[in-house]
Amino acid sequence: MSRIGIQAAVTMGQLQNKMDLIGNNLANTNTNGYKSRSADFASLLYQQIDNLSDPANAEGRQTPDGIRIGSGAALGHTNADLSAGSIKETGRPLDVALLNPNQYFQVSVTENGTTENRFTRAGSFYLNPLENGEIALTNQDGNFIMGEDGPLTFAEGFEDITIRGNGIIEVTRNGNTQQEGQLAIVEAARPRLLEPVGNNSFRLPDIAMAGQEGIILDAPLDEIDLKTSALESSNVNMAAQMSDLLLSQRSYQFNAKSISMNDQMMGLINQLR
Repeated sequence: MSRIGIQAAVTMGQLQNKMDLIGNNLANTNTNGYKSRSADFASLLYQQIDNLSDPANAEGRQTPDGIRIGSGAALGHTNADLSAGSIKETGRPLDVALLNPNQYFQVSVTENGTTENRFTRAGSFYLNPLENGEIALTNQDGNFIMGEDGPLTFAEGFEDITIRGNGIIEVTRNGNTQQEGQLAIVEAARPRLLEPVGNNSFRLPDIAMAGQEGIILDAPLDEIDLKTSALESSNVNMAAQMSDLLLSQRSYQFNAKSISMNDQMMGLINQLR
């Protein structure tokens, strides 16, 4: 395969990765608290052939003084759109939406014997019984929601549980209501460092763990603003994603056509006598 064919083939593979990313965004259009991601491309190694030796050719030129031959484009990195989604009413008391940007709930997740706190904007909580007779506040995957003193658990026998707008959890027993917990809401000082790990959650990359104190901060109580019986919707823009998908497909087809034309030209060359 010629250099042009290699360049087109490499670019097609990277365009497929971008279309997979767009497909993941579209699949999470209705996922509460989901943050869409976009792809940025970068040129791979290329060389310049200086085929104009006369110095006069460089005067007044608007194009490169030579021919650039590259090896295609690569998916440089992906960016998360951390803007807030719209708030929708659910009427469910354990649904909570964060109104302030860059604030996150903390979820305790155990994988491969390692437990770490992860961060999410999805505030759909559930009550799950534990073996010790207590009731734990968890997410839909059964992972503990973190409070100021660790995982939020409550003794059995309560009549009602309410989450206030500042994250305080009140429990009613025998007609008496009292505070029994506080959501441990954090603020990301540099949210771009957060790494997506699936299940609509983020974590700090290993390289940032040593300096976590300056990246993830405890949100002051007077700066916490929640809306109960509501959830934050996904911030995926369907129209923008479909437009981006169409452009990516056209680029993919263009590169595929380049390979086809390259094969035809090579075939004509081989037939020359």
